[in-house]
Amino acid sequence: MGLGALLFALSACSQLNPVQEAIDVSPIESSTKVVKLSDEFLTDSFLVKLGDNSSLADLDQFSAIGVIAPLFPSNPARAELEKQFGLDRWYEVRIKDGVSLEDAILKAASFECVALAEYNNVSTKCSDAVCYPAEAATKAESPIFNDPLLPDQWHYQNTGSALYSKTAYAGADVNVSRVWKELTCGDPSIIVAVVDEGVKYSHPDLKDNMWVNTAEIPGNGIDDDGNGYIDDVYGYNFVDGGNISWSKQNDSGHGTHCAGTIAAVNNNGIGVSGVAGGSGKNDGCRIMSCQIFSDNRGGNSAVVSKAVKYAADMGASIISCSFGFSVPFSSDNAYIRNQGSAEIDAIHYFEAAAGNNPVIKDGNIAIFAAGNESHNFAHYPGAFYDIISVSAFGPDFLPTNYTNYGPGCNISAPGGEMGQVASFTSMVLSTVPNELEEKYDAFSKTGFDYGYMQGTSMACPHVSGVTALALSYAKKVGKSFTRDQFKQLLMASTNDIDSRISSVKSKSYVNVPVNISYVYKAHADIQMAPFYHQMGTGAIDAWRLMMHIEGTNSLTAATGKKQWIDLSGEFGSSSTSLTYLAVEVPQSTVDALGLQELTPSKTSGVNGTPVPETKCYAYEQFGRLYIHPTKVGSGKISIRVVGGGDHLGGGDNPPGGYEVNREVSIIARQGGGGNGTGGWL
Repeated sequence: MGLGALLFALSACSQLNPVQEAIDVSPIESSTKVVKLSDEFLTDSFLVKLGDNSSLADLDQFSAIGVIAPLFPSNPARAELEKQFGLDRWYEVRIKDGVSLEDAILKAASFECVALAEYNNVSTKCSDAVCYPAEAATKAESPIFNDPLLPDQWHYQNTGSALYSKTAYAGADVNVSRVWKELTCGDPSIIVAVVDEGVKYSHPDLKDNMWVNTAEIPGNGIDDDGNGYIDDVYGYNFVDGGNISWSKQNDSGHGTHCAGTIAAVNNNGIGVSGVAGGSGKNDGCRIMSCQIFSDNRGGNSAVVSKAVKYAADMGASIISCSFGFSVPFSSDNAYIRNQGSAEIDAIHYFEAAAGNNPVIKDGNIAIFAAGNESHNFAHYPGAFYDIISVSAFGPDFLPTNYTNYGPGCNISAPGGEMGQVASFTSMVLSTVPNELEEKYDAFSKTGFDYGYMQGTSMACPHVSGVTALALSYAKKVGKSFTRDQFKQLLMASTNDIDSRISSVKSKSYVNVPVNISYVYKAHADIQMAPFYHQMGTGAIDAWRLMMHIEGTNSLTAATGKKQWIDLSGEFGSSSTSLTYLAVEVPQSTVDALGLQELTPSKTSGVNGTPVPETKCYAYEQFGRLYIHPTKVGSGKISIRVVGGGDHLGGGDNPPGGYEVNREVSIIARQGGGGNGTGGWL
């Protein structure tokens, strides 16, 4: 019998001792092996990681403390990976009645066989977890999908309308509409695990995009697939065990809201759209519910770690984690790097679990919210150096009043922020369980399936959804990457936010109507200087990421003015001396960018080649592209040049050059903001 099996057997037959029992906790130096990640933790259990050389004979030492059992069910197909990250050496200790947590954990840490003892730390959701019901909508005004609430989702395509916020800024979004229209809407083979409150898998806007464990027979009380979990059809409830729940007294709809942002079903004529929700043809990415919060319980280290491992073992390509622990860390996370934790071991196992998707050959992507404490650092686990952590901006394209920023914060996305009007439209709109209607009966809403929330919790699933879209598109075009290569592309696919940061962000909030139990506090003006260069690489841009996937260079233009854009990044230092044959602009790009007609000058190129004075939407001169966009948007332009000489060769022509046709992406933003990632690359 193996060590894990024996411990499981011991835990099954052991009895808790209700008698008060004193424990010798010497030597006290053992406390250096103890990890505490939060000010909140369970008092009836803790975790231990046994050393490499531990043996069955060491297990008797735990009998004075409580009952010990393996933390993770083993996956035989990944036994070597479990061993690589030490998951086979993690155990949960249930403390005997009458034994204090401090005594028990210090005693365990003193055992030579124990490499680490960890408090069963409790995390919190990265949102105030307050939901504001959305008004019903009956008619879609979007030319892309027929989801009636899509026009209210500024976080996908922000036109700068005052309906979102008095200070709404065009382009303060994830720039996804052209991706939907021209490139991809998702792929059902890409699975995103929402590690959060339970996702309402029967929600009318989510049910068709839920991941389904076809090896499990619903409701028969049997672990049909032998993975250690019974009836895990749409995921698993790691707090209560068994079926996923979302409608207990203290549930907030947090997990369902995050899931809707990632992959609510698109173009189904109801509700909202999801970033990777498909086109209405059963082609959306799939949502797996890994429930770690239930009725104000859960979120502890044991629950989180098991949920993350489950996501890896059941085929998720992405974990979307809108939670974290409050303990501050230095930017290099030396404490965790040197000592470790069950959560980090599980996350690294997830990231290294190859085979879950055809794009990233060596693993998967973990994405976390940065936290809502207004701290100048991300909270853990997102703060850890190799995990993507997401800060939040509002519809004004400025950091929100709550977001964490600075070290550990890698990238930014829409998180929403209570605006100057009581309609909550400046927050993030997504799916919620209609069972929450009882909490908000003063609204008297019919069919309460949608609502507004705010937080880095809402920013995180935007990046998760864009990542799922990118994996979908890479699969479509036959591209593959290492995990590190893909992360680099993701981090470089941003728009500059620093150019928007001025000295002060004025806030004059109105309170929420008094018939709502939660009243939002008014905020003073916010000093913006601390956020400068502290919002990661910038604001995530879905179109730019797809261009990186296919290898197309993106150039940034400012809306509302004529401008020259340097082409040396596309054609090198010789761009000014090349002979340009044509600049071709498809009508779709004209429409998307609102391009204005231009009249070229009489000569073009350094050789003074005459060109007709006919109007066009873009032209080249001296290695620069002349363009006048009037709308925030994205599109492509083809540029044809002669490679070698001033004319083409071939056929009956004299010896000449080869035609080079390069396609470039143009991203037009209000204010421009420079090309690339705002100075990061």
